[in-house]
Amino acid sequence: MKKVTQNSINEIHEGYKLKKWSVEEITKEYIGRVQKLDPKLKAFLTTAFDEAILKARELDSNLRKDEEVIERKPLFGIPYGAKDLFSTKGVRTTGGAKIIDNYVPPYDATSIVRINEAGGILIGKLNQDAWGHGASGEHSDYFPTHNPWNLDYVPGGSSSGSGAAVAARILPFATATDTAGSARCPASFCGVCGLKPTYGRVSRYGILSMASSLDSIGHITTKVEDSARILSVTAGSDEFDATTTPAAVPKYEEQLTGSIRETKIGIPKEYIDGVTPEVREAIKAAARQLEGIGCKFVEVSLPHTQLAVPVYYIVQPAEVSSNLARFDGNRFGHDRQTFGDEAKRRIMLGTYTLSAGYYDAYYRKAMQVRTLIREDFSKVFSQVDALLGPVMPHTAFKLGEKVSDPLLLYLEDVFTAPINLAGLPALAVPCGFGSGNLPIGMQIIGPQFSEGLLFKIGYSYERVTDWHLQIPPIAQNVYS
Repeated sequence: MKKVTQNSINEIHEGYKLKKWSVEEITKEYIGRVQKLDPKLKAFLTTAFDEAILKARELDSNLRKDEEVIERKPLFGIPYGAKDLFSTKGVRTTGGAKIIDNYVPPYDATSIVRINEAGGILIGKLNQDAWGHGASGEHSDYFPTHNPWNLDYVPGGSSSGSGAAVAARILPFATATDTAGSARCPASFCGVCGLKPTYGRVSRYGILSMASSLDSIGHITTKVEDSARILSVTAGSDEFDATTTPAAVPKYEEQLTGSIRETKIGIPKEYIDGVTPEVREAIKAAARQLEGIGCKFVEVSLPHTQLAVPVYYIVQPAEVSSNLARFDGNRFGHDRQTFGDEAKRRIMLGTYTLSAGYYDAYYRKAMQVRTLIREDFSKVFSQVDALLGPVMPHTAFKLGEKVSDPLLLYLEDVFTAPINLAGLPALAVPCGFGSGNLPIGMQIIGPQFSEGLLFKIGYSYERVTDWHLQIPPIAQNVYS
C-alpha cells in the first residue's frame, strides 16, 4: 500500500480483487496519510474518519458476499475528499466561510450521492477560498492551504484543499468546482489533473452556489484515467437541476485508448502572449510531444480573450450578490458582518452593476461581450477538434504576495474564465516544472460535451510523459 502507483483507482481495485488488502486497510492507510501530512498542508476543514471506517467495513462485508460488486461500483472502496461547497449529509459544510460555520446539511449533493453509491468513501471536507471566491486559497475564512511542492507557496484556488491533498497523495481524488478555473488552477499549481466539465454535464444540486450560470462541478485526480472514471459516475441529468442535460453519459474510461493521429489542435495566440518564458516553453514542448504521436497543430485566434476577465468580474459578482443574499443571519446563526472582505467586495460590486442606472451600462454590455467570447470558440471549433494552452500564466506564487491586491488575483483567471463564460469543457494536465521546482499545467479545451476527446488526448499525453507520476518531496515519506 506504500507505492505511489497504488493511488490509481484501477490499481486499488486490482488489490481488492487479489485480496492484497481490505477496504478498511486502504481507508485507514489514507486516514494515516492525512493525519501525518495535513498539519503542514492544512487541506482539511472537517474530517469524517469514524464514518469512513464504518463505510469501509460495510464494503468489506459486501465484497465477501459478492466479489462482482467491484465491477458494478466503479469507485468501490476509494477514499475521497469533498470540497466544502458540496453538501454532505451529517457532515459539517461551511463553504470555507465562517458565516455558516456550524451548518450540517440534512442531505447530500447529487454528485456526492452518485459517488457514494458507486462505492466512494468520504474522508472529510476540504479547505477553499470562502464561497469559491479566489485563485490562491488565501481567502478561506479559516486558514490558507499550502502548496505541497513548497509550503511557502499558494496551492491555487478556489479548490485549494482538493489540489493540495491529491498532489500530496493523501487522497486518491477530490471533488472540486470550477467557476473561472477553480479546479484547473490548483491542479496546475500542484501538478495534478483537474476537470471542468461542460456546463450542465454534472448536477449543481446541493452545491453552495457562487455564480449559477458559470459554476461547473468537476474533480481533481492524479491521472486522466481516474478523472474519466469519476465523470462517468457524476455526469448525467438530475431532476433537481434543470440546467443538466438529458444527453446519455458514456463510459468515458472506455474512450481513453485509440489513436489520436490527425487530431487537429489549435493553439490560441492570445494564450501564449503574456505568459512567463518557462510556461511558454512547457506548452510548446507538450505540443511537440503530441505532434510526435500524430496530432496536427495550427495557430488560431480568440480575439476577445482580453475582455474575458472584465466580463467575468461583472457577471460573476452580479450572480454572487443574488446567491449570497439568503445568508442574512436568520437561518444560519451569524449575521452578514461575518462575511469575509472578499465576499463583501463581490456583493457590493454585483449590487452596483445590477442597480438602476448601471444595469445597461455594465451587466447588459457584459452579457453581449460574453456572446462574442462564445462565438470566438464556435468559429475556432469549426477549424480544429480541440485547443491547447496554459492554465495559468505562471507557476505558483508565494503566500501573501498578491492577497492584498484583489486586481492582481482577478487577473489570474485570464486563460480559465473564457471557458466558463462559454460553457465549454477543459482538462488540466501537468506538463512540466518551472523555477523552484514548481509545477506547470496545460489545459485541453474542447466543444461542448467533448470530454471523451479531452480524456483521450490527455491520456495519450500521459503515455509519453511522466509529469503525472511526480510527487512532492513532502509526500515521499508517506510511502516509507
